[in-house]
Amino acid sequence: MSAQSKGLPGVFFAARRLVSTVLTLLGLVTLVFAMTKAIPGDEAQVAAGPEASPAQVEAVRQRMGLDAPLAVQYGRFVGHVLQGDLGTSISTQQPVLDDVLKVFPSTLELVIVTLLLSLLLAVPVAVAAATWRDSAFDRACRVVAVAAGGMPAFWLALLAQYVLASRWGLLPISGQQSLDFSVPVRTQMPVVDTLLAGDLAAFADAVRHLVLPAISLAAFFAAQFFRTLRASLIAILESDFIVPVRAKGASFARIMLRHALPNAIGPTVTLAGVLLGMMIGSSVLVESVFGRQGVGAYLSNAVEQKDTYAVLGAVLFVGAVVCVSNVLVDLLLLAVDPRIRAAQLHGSKR
Repeated sequence: MSAQSKGLPGVFFAARRLVSTVLTLLGLVTLVFAMTKAIPGDEAQVAAGPEASPAQVEAVRQRMGLDAPLAVQYGRFVGHVLQGDLGTSISTQQPVLDDVLKVFPSTLELVIVTLLLSLLLAVPVAVAAATWRDSAFDRACRVVAVAAGGMPAFWLALLAQYVLASRWGLLPISGQQSLDFSVPVRTQMPVVDTLLAGDLAAFADAVRHLVLPAISLAAFFAAQFFRTLRASLIAILESDFIVPVRAKGASFARIMLRHALPNAIGPTVTLAGVLLGMMIGSSVLVESVFGRQGVGAYLSNAVEQKDTYAVLGAVLFVGAVVCVSNVLVDLLLLAVDPRIRAAQLHGSKR
């Protein structure tokens, strides 16, 4: 079989995932449109403001096309979304997409640090637990994982804020950076901006402000990664292909690091892509607790201001980010995991 024909199953897999993602995004857009119609009240009155006169409300209704049939409104809504128009915020009078893009980098920074921290905690502990399976250490790790997996992120955030920040004073209680530092804003990511500015003191301060939110988010996700990776490692270590490796006299460390871990990491990477959306969603409450200026704070303010279009636009943006991230994770696994490529090739033959 030629190299070109061998690559076709992967292309078909990527095409199927892209098509399913487009359909998912279309479903999300449809759901958000339905929510705008299901919310009680007059859309034109909400957009015009509570103090608007009937004539002003009617003018807004015509300008927004709310006097058109529902099917026409849906078509226009989809067209606007395709052009990046998520509506206009009532409270800021700015396009919702512009508002979200200003605060999303801060949330992205928190999510990336949370993901890295979760993996740094979960991977070595899972390797050790699988190595000493059913030992006291393994049982203790499983108990801790169950406990951490059952803790709401906002409750852990409040507890960490009270104990580590308020009572012991080890870390800042809220905010993204101390008022003592003034750093040029380039990326909207406090840690990255301080690095670009070359201010190590400000960088250390930004990292200290990031520690508590990241730990509060990472506890739950580290527990999920630990459980998934431990189960995968145990299954790999008990599989047939490990037998000849042991027969060659390879050490257990070599078996674990060179053979078991690379083959067991795939489900964990997939889980990371799936949990990415949950991380962004959980950051809503955590950012509110710690006063970080991210998507969570933006959504909280929009809800308090009853800014319907800002809430729905932000939800649509986050949903799109999650869908795209899941596709990228699937394509990454297709590129690095030969078993997935073999499964796609086998499926195409059938």
